[in-house]
Amino acid sequence: MSPAYRMTDLTGAEALWLLEGARSGRLVYVPRGTVLVRPAVHVLEYGALVVRAPVPLSAVTQGGDVTYHCERFHRTSGTGWSVTATGPAQELADAHETAHYRRTLTGWVHGPHDTLLRIHPLTIQGHRLGGTAGTGARTADDGGPGTR
Repeated sequence: MSPAYRMTDLTGAEALWLLEGARSGRLVYVPRGTVLVRPAVHVLEYGALVVRAPVPLSAVTQGGDVTYHCERFHRTSGTGWSVTATGPAQELADAHETAHYRRTLTGWVHGPHDTLLRIHPLTIQGHRLGGTAGTGARTADDGGPGTR
């Protein structure tokens, strides 16, 4: 008999906590009407996401919101979580701040598509996946404190 799974909504505070504990995800943006998804690394500081991704800056900051998504799933147990944050993005312009994040956010080779952005999330949504008979306790497998 296969286990039953359920998906439950996360509170905003829990979604932020999981996002803060994660290091990588995907940046989703829409240049010229086409949805593009790129791998990225991030840090959550002072309520904003600082993201480093291999994307052309002009395509991301042309207006409109961008979305950042990260998730952690354990293949064997089927448990995990998913968090999505959406809001406006701006280029990091300060030279000292840019140098700091290039050192601390391991990214891709520096070049025209090595972009540092600050996203100010207007919406943050999240879901937790788990078995119906589970205890609800967070583990390293599903993105709890053991993943930090």
